[in-house]
This record gives sequence, structure tokens and C-alpha cells, in this order.
Amino acid sequence: MSLESPQQTARTRLSVSAALVAAGIMFSRISGFIRITLFSYVFGLRSDAGDAFQAALRIPNFLQNLLGEGVLSASLIPIYSALMVEDRDRADRMARAVLAILAVITSVFVLIGIAATPFVVPLIAGGYTGEKLALTVNLVRILFPGIGLLVMSAWCLAILNSHHRFFLSYAAPVCWNAAIIACLWIFRHDELSQLAIRLAWATLAGAGLQLAIQVPVVWRLMSGQWSRLHADVAEPVKKVLRSAVPVVFTRGVVQVSAYVDSSIATWLGTGAVSAVTNAQQLNQLPIALFGMAFSSASLPSMSTAAAANLPDALRTRIIAGQEMITALVVPSMVAFLACGDVMVAMLLEHGKFTHSDTLYVWGVLAGSAVGLLATTVSRLYVSAFYAVGDTTTPTRFALLRVALVGGLGYLLALPLPRLIGVSPSWGAAGLTASAGLAGWVEFLLLRRALQRRIGPVTIGPKLAARAWMVALGAAAIASLFRLTIPPTWHVARGLVILGVFGALYLAGAQATGLLDSNSIVRRVLRRR
Repeated sequence: MSLESPQQTARTRLSVSAALVAAGIMFSRISGFIRITLFSYVFGLRSDAGDAFQAALRIPNFLQNLLGEGVLSASLIPIYSALMVEDRDRADRMARAVLAILAVITSVFVLIGIAATPFVVPLIAGGYTGEKLALTVNLVRILFPGIGLLVMSAWCLAILNSHHRFFLSYAAPVCWNAAIIACLWIFRHDELSQLAIRLAWATLAGAGLQLAIQVPVVWRLMSGQWSRLHADVAEPVKKVLRSAVPVVFTRGVVQVSAYVDSSIATWLGTGAVSAVTNAQQLNQLPIALFGMAFSSASLPSMSTAAAANLPDALRTRIIAGQEMITALVVPSMVAFLACGDVMVAMLLEHGKFTHSDTLYVWGVLAGSAVGLLATTVSRLYVSAFYAVGDTTTPTRFALLRVALVGGLGYLLALPLPRLIGVSPSWGAAGLTASAGLAGWVEFLLLRRALQRRIGPVTIGPKLAARAWMVALGAAAIASLFRLTIPPTWHVARGLVILGVFGALYLAGAQATGLLDSNSIVRRVLRRR
């Protein structure tokens, strides 16, 4: 007989599902860090070609994020999963119909995007001129067709997740990163502008590989004839599209927020865009590993609880997710603040990337730590709203967040450095801090609205206090190794300091009841 409380059981079960998602994300992120390490080695931080590629990569990603993973997870998965219980063949026909509609929409956007690139790029990269602007336009045109491939890949992810095949869908981006890594290594001695063009083509090829690795498994999972579409799927397809509209809008305003940051960064001098991008790569790791993992793993069970009108079960899942996210994100915040320079140096301080570049990116990363916990928990809250069929409330709060990011970002990035007498380039840290402050406002609004709907979902302050105590103690002990390892030994220094920090935190979390790794491991092995 289990002695676990319902809350502990929910946390452990959720952790097992989230672990499968996180494992796939971890493989993808590791390959991503190899990519940005090699990119920094070849391009450095302050090259026009590097800035142009980083800015160009953001532009087509806007549409991919707008039409891709988050939208399909929120709109397709609940309806497709429900139909599979009733009629598996009908569910597959509905999913294929959605795929056909996506193919048409993305094709139109790609064609329009390629034609409109010279007019769009100056709007979001206003600080770029001359050859730098021309290179960015050229890169965007090459990258645009990859949108369709990545959106199709997101559709595959929705199908795989509905069948509880979490690992492959989140590990598939390894192929995308691998294509870029191979190009960087093979052509690393090329002139940088020419290399940026080669990288754009490699990025397009990587998007094709990311889709191709998922297609065979999806093909086997889906029943029926792929060529047949029937009128009986019209209503569920309409439901998917209706629920997708506000989600697209929400994703859109979030992406606009990112582009506001990117646009402001283009006015902060060469290297600012790359610094913000590098910091975001690191900042997104805990958000992806914990926010995406727990929200993705929770969505099916929260949808089931909401459909069965079981608010207590729904609250239990939300609270369990918050507790796990808090226990795992707080040490990430402490690591960014206390050991961010070690982390950046280990990954990026090679080749043309200098120690002053490391300190610069660390400052930008520290700014992003301000809102890390709020942003990560907000992903879980948004999934809870989607589970209860409310896709409009998150949109309203996302709009407010964009307005705050724009206003605060401008003030903290442009006037503030001049007022306090620091280099204008440090406005990049103000940008990331403004996004964090806006994230806390969105978090509080989402929590209040959710509690009005289903009751209290807050966690006790003692758990957060224990997490901070253990994390700060682990950071203090790990930092002592700074005195014994030479600063020039970037990789060894990073592995030792971050490894000691991680090991001490996990041990402390286990001892204080923040994490129960033994139960999680047992359940994972039992599932396998």
C-alpha cells in the first residue's frame, strides 16, 4: 500500500511523463548548445555577418511559431485525442484534413514572405544598413521555405504526443542542429558573409531532416487511407480551427514581443543582437525543460479532469506542476546569477569570442533571470486554460505583456544607460530584464483569473524558501572552485563548478523533500 499523499502521487506521475518530454528536449538543447558554441567560435560576438544571420533566423521563425507547435498542441491534441476514443479512423481523417489546411496556409505565407522580405526586414532591423541589411534580406529569403517544413514537423509532434510518443517529437530538432553544425565545421574557414549564406541553406536542409525523421512513425500510427477525406470530419476540423485562432493570436503577440526586443537591440551596436540571442538560448533551456515538459505532460490529464468536471483533480495537477517547476527553476535562476560567466565561458569563449564578450552576455543573461520562474509557471497556467476550453484569457494578458515589454524595453535599453553613464550596449541587459518584469505581471494575472475559475492554485511559501536556501548554499560552495581552477580552463572550470552546484542542489533537494528522485526513477523503469 502506497504511503504517498494524492499530491505526492500526482507530482511523481507528472514527473515521469515530463521526464520523457525533458529527455527529448535535453538532446535537442545539447545539440543546440554545440551549434551556438561553434557559431560563436567561427563568427565571434561582434561580426556583421553573425548579427545578420541571427536576425534573419528570427524572422521566418515568427511564422513557424505562429502556426506551429504551441498552436497545434493547444488546438489539435485535445480534439484528436477525444476522437481517438470514439472513432480512431475518423480521428485520423480529421488530423489529415488539418494537415492539408496547414499546407495551404503555410505555402501562401511562404510565397508572400519571400516577395515582401525587402520591405519587412527594415521594420524589425531598423539599425541595419548597407551590406549588413542586404545580407539579412538575402538570408531571410533563403530561410523562408523552411517555415512550411517546420510547421509540418509541428503537426507530427501533435500526433505523436496524442499517442504518448513524447521522446521522438522533442528530440527531432537534433537533425536541424546537426545540419547547421556540419555546415559550420566544413566551411568554417570561408569568408563570413559567404558562410552565413551557406548556413541559411543548411538550416533549410535541417528543417527537412527534422520532418523526415518523424514521418515514418506518424505513418505507422495513423490508420486508414491517407488519400481519403470525408465530410464527417468537418465539424471537428472547424473546432480545431476555432480554438486555434485565439492561440495563434496569443502566439503572435508573444512573437511580436520578441521582435520588439530584437528591433531595439539593433540600435545598441554590433554584437547586441547576438548577445541577446545567446542569452535567450541559455534562458530558454529551463523554460523548455521544465515549463514545456510539465505543461505538455499535464495537458492530456488536465483536459481529462476538465472534461469530467473534476476541479479538485485539475487543481491537484496544476499545484503538482508548480511545485516541481519551482523546485527545478529556482536553482536555474541562481545558476544564471552566480555562475553565468562560467556557463557562458564554457560554451562560447572560444576562437573569436573573448572574455569581455563573456561578461557582456552574462549581464544580459542575469537580466533574463528576473522573470524566469514567472515565465515558466505561466506556461503551465496557459495549458490549464486550454484544458478548460478557454483560449481567449491568455490572449488578453499576452497583449498586455507585449505593451509592457515594448514600453519598459525602450526605457531600460535606450534612455537608462545614458542616464546612469554606462555604455549603450548594456541596454541589452535592460531588454531582458524588462521582459522578465512583464512576465511577472502576466503570471499574476493568469493566476488570479485561474483561481477565480477553479479555486486556489497557489503553493506554500515554504517550498520556494527551501528551494532558494538549498540553491544559494550549493552556489556558495561551488563558487569556491573559482579559486582553484584557472579562468582560462573554460570547459574544465564550467564542468566542475556547474557539476558541483548541480550535485549539491539535487542532494539538498532530496534531503529536504523538494524532489523524490527515487520514486521518479522507479516509475520510469516500470513504464519502460
